[in-house]
Amino acid sequence: MSSTPQKRAVRKSPAERAAEITEAAREIALEAGLTALTLRNVAARVGVASGLVAHYQPNMDALVSSTFATIVAAETQEVAGLLSLQPGPSERLALLVDTLLDNSRLDVTAIWVEAWTLGRRNETLAASVREQMDAWQKVFQGVVEDGNATGAFNVSDAAAVAWQILGMVDGLNAQALVRWDGVNDRGTHLARAVEGMVGAAPGSVVAKPRL
Repeated sequence: MSSTPQKRAVRKSPAERAAEITEAAREIALEAGLTALTLRNVAARVGVASGLVAHYQPNMDALVSSTFATIVAAETQEVAGLLSLQPGPSERLALLVDTLLDNSRLDVTAIWVEAWTLGRRNETLAASVREQMDAWQKVFQGVVEDGNATGAFNVSDAAAVAWQILGMVDGLNAQALVRWDGVNDRGTHLARAVEGMVGAAPGSVVAKPRL
């Protein structure tokens, strides 16, 4: 009885193979979470032996960390680009609140929540989480400082307010993962709270419709 020979992986350059593994890890994390990042799962997605993945990624903690950073940094960069199109700090703050509470981004929210938990026992991941949280805090802080400079906001400690707003966004998004009714219309409620925190005029932090 003859057996079907196993299909051999196409030979690729080290750079191509490394990029392929990185992308496979990103896809798996977004679809099934960071805990699904195993040698076997990544190898199956790429279509190679687990040993080959281990050759390029000998430390799975590092792969989890880099995959997390790749996913969340891409969102940070995307949102920063959207902010640059807004006319003033009130509009930028409104867009931040509206965009980050968009239900279409819950897959990234899930990555954040999972990383906070896994980071307790994966210091490489924890360091990456802290770095990415700092990056988001700087985005919020920059918007608040711009508002202070133009007179739209009145804040004595922009860094502290930025952390507070970021924490509120993170908390509401985490609650939304389980579709809790208490977070319905959370964008409107958060916008009103944020107005008070930054000393903005009532009704000034209102997101414009996105095309």
